[in-house]
Amino acid sequence: MTELSAAHCEVCRVGAPTLDDDEIAKLQQQIDERWQVVSRDGVRQLERVFRFDDFAQALVFTNAVGKIAEQEGHHPALLTEWGRVTVTWWTHKIGGLHRNDFVMAARTDKVAA
Repeated sequence: MTELSAAHCEVCRVGAPTLDDDEIAKLQQQIDERWQVVSRDGVRQLERVFRFDDFAQALVFTNAVGKIAEQEGHHPALLTEWGRVTVTWWTHKIGGLHRNDFVMAARTDKVAA
């Protein structure tokens, strides 16, 4: 288990700075390499596709990720399809990436394990 997967989200205020490239690179080293930083409408997000044998398994995973999101008060975009779930984390309040997103990516990996 990584340090991030055992961490909890910290309160993030509107106007807090987003992570810079160096901070992102350091945090990426602590999560699975399949997580990718993507940009949508100028907002950097952390995204990974998880694969499953069928829709039922994908749905169980989606619900498990939803449960940890509710516990932390930090919610991803979840796209559940037959045999796959795309999980996208970013911090809406600041319009980009925060350490919380990497914490939740690590915790998502823990759910998948």
